[in-house]
Amino acid sequence: MLNLRALDLNLLVTLDVLLAERNVTRAARRLNYSQPSVSVHLAKLREIFGDPLLLPGPRGMQPTARAEELLQPLREALESLERAVAPARPFNPAESQHTWRVAASDSSGSTILLPAMSAIRAAAPATRLAVLDLVPSQIAKQAEQGDIDLAFHTDDGSPPGLRRRTLFAERYVLAGRVDHPRLHPQLTLAEFCELEHVIVSPDRGGFHGVTDDALAKAGLTRKVVLSVPQFLFMMSVLASTDLVAMVPSRLVRSTKVLQIVEPPVDVPGYEMVMLWHERSHRDPAHQWLRETIAKSI
Repeated sequence: MLNLRALDLNLLVTLDVLLAERNVTRAARRLNYSQPSVSVHLAKLREIFGDPLLLPGPRGMQPTARAEELLQPLREALESLERAVAPARPFNPAESQHTWRVAASDSSGSTILLPAMSAIRAAAPATRLAVLDLVPSQIAKQAEQGDIDLAFHTDDGSPPGLRRRTLFAERYVLAGRVDHPRLHPQLTLAEFCELEHVIVSPDRGGFHGVTDDALAKAGLTRKVVLSVPQFLFMMSVLASTDLVAMVPSRLVRSTKVLQIVEPPVDVPGYEMVMLWHERSHRDPAHQWLRETIAKSI
């Protein structure tokens, strides 16, 4: 059994960072230590635990089974200790120099972050905001490791175990260029299916989406002739061609170059949520950012 009274807390902090980075050089940089100092810490930790903990591998250092067992309990223990000793100070946005990192798609960036930018810059002019590409499969890991503060995703399919707040309910509308020769408010279902459609593919390069699921229930199909990865490119395509698209209504509510009509098919909408890790839930700065974004929508 380890003697906690004789154990240097700094060694546990080093171990936590090493398990996260799995690289002595990066760990040293993150801890603001020299590389030899981190190596000395690792040697002491190996002696204390009677285990090599991290072993050389083809893609950096690989944790042993004992290290894998330590990973989560150690992180939780250090987070609890950090909360216990951290001074409780109110957040002053006017003086803050925070750098926030959020994960967003191009559509959620336009509909959520863009409306909030003026309020954030006016109240917290010395802060910075980094917007990262949203990778749904990485949200939980990035939030757990502190790589992101917030993520914006549809409620359906969001990773479990994260705090969440519903920002708005979204619905789909049909959009095409203003002078589109075949797009009009009384569009029939047959006319809808004959139009040439562009889709932002949820599976990167696919030609099938929720609209096609809805049409299939009625035994119908549409002409999807273009698949793109982002809404920004899609918007340019719509404005310069005769292609049309089913798009989230908030994305096109202020456009002057597109014609928006109600589609003749009932396509289920979705709820957009803001996600964050439990570690940030009570942080005053994080609370301020969440409230500022939510109030700006």
